[in-house]
Amino acid sequence: MASIDETIKEMARAARRAGRIMGRCPSAPKDRALLTLADLILAEAGTLKAANREDIAAARQRGLSAPMIDRLTLTDATLTAMARGVREVAGLADPVGSLGPARVRPNGLQIARMRIPLGVIGIIYESRPNVTVDAAALCLKAGNAVILRGGSEALASNRALAEVVGRALAQSGLPQAAVQVVPVADRAAVTALLQQEEDVDLIIPRGGEELIRFVVAHSRIPVLKHYKGVCHVYVDEGADLAMAEAVCFNAKVQRPGVCNAMETLLVHRAEADRFLPAMGARFAAAGVELRGCPETLQRVPAAVPAREADWPAEYLELILAVRVVGSLDEAIEHIAAHGSSHTEAIVTRDYGRARRFVREVDSSVVLVNASTRFNDGGQLGLGAEIGISTSKLHAFGPMGLEELTTTKFVVYGDGQTREP
Repeated sequence: MASIDETIKEMARAARRAGRIMGRCPSAPKDRALLTLADLILAEAGTLKAANREDIAAARQRGLSAPMIDRLTLTDATLTAMARGVREVAGLADPVGSLGPARVRPNGLQIARMRIPLGVIGIIYESRPNVTVDAAALCLKAGNAVILRGGSEALASNRALAEVVGRALAQSGLPQAAVQVVPVADRAAVTALLQQEEDVDLIIPRGGEELIRFVVAHSRIPVLKHYKGVCHVYVDEGADLAMAEAVCFNAKVQRPGVCNAMETLLVHRAEADRFLPAMGARFAAAGVELRGCPETLQRVPAAVPAREADWPAEYLELILAVRVVGSLDEAIEHIAAHGSSHTEAIVTRDYGRARRFVREVDSSVVLVNASTRFNDGGQLGLGAEIGISTSKLHAFGPMGLEELTTTKFVVYGDGQTREP
């Protein structure tokens, strides 16, 4: 019986072979495979839910939390949404082979950049089995091969989904090794995958900060990082306070357990007396615990004192840090000191300060007069995303189809030779 190291090495080699085929594959077979996959997800709903019930039973036995079990569960509604998402990816424009603007050098050479697949991608993620299908669909459309290593709690679900993806590929004449799911739960498989630098081009981890730091520490392969989302909203001097209240409430309360939820609210001192009492009352009615600076506590007595550890915290629950600041400069400095380069927003009427905030805040998405919850591939018009990168090489922010490709230079000449 092959060892884990041997199994992963052979998966990586097979993915490299499949990746070469996918890289030159026209759009039509890729789209056909995706549409077939969408149909099979619905046709095999019973089989997929049966496999998922095994995972749920094991999760309950292990004492996983209710939110974790909720993220793990496949229902008819989630399978329908999964199939719809695959069809949406099939309908997106294929970036592979597209040429950017050409320029002509003085010697007559025409130079452009062509979009090409990244090659073989390894994705390491936790809990949600829908990631298996989302990642497979996006990687396939972008002409890549992918090795998927989901969490041990979703192993049966992911195996069943992998079988469905494999059937869709085979029926469309594409190599089944273009999408592979690591078949074992042993964490040694992750370590082995991170050593396959000859055959895997990029690692994308999706999950908690502990997982991502483990991957970064052990990988020989470039890693796209998404450590955490410490997202801020700054309410500027002279802001429309009704707008600010709506933006802040949505940013914190709509889905507090996601990475683009607001974790710290910054309020200009000139607006604190008018804004914080009403905002604090609305948050309290929604069950939000406020952890405030001394000036916040003066205006919202129900808040608890913030500690230094609260400013860089990603709560992912109904807890919010609140700080009163004296200027835009102070707000920007706070974000620079405690943010995670994920998402920041300003609520302001002042065009100049909005421009400064957009220019000077170093995060993957910066918004003016809008909720942080819009940092999402679908919301930003990418169609879908494979994750949100908080590193800058080679992508920054939501990663859609284009971010799963790179470019090469294409040069056209008519016999030019280089002179000394």
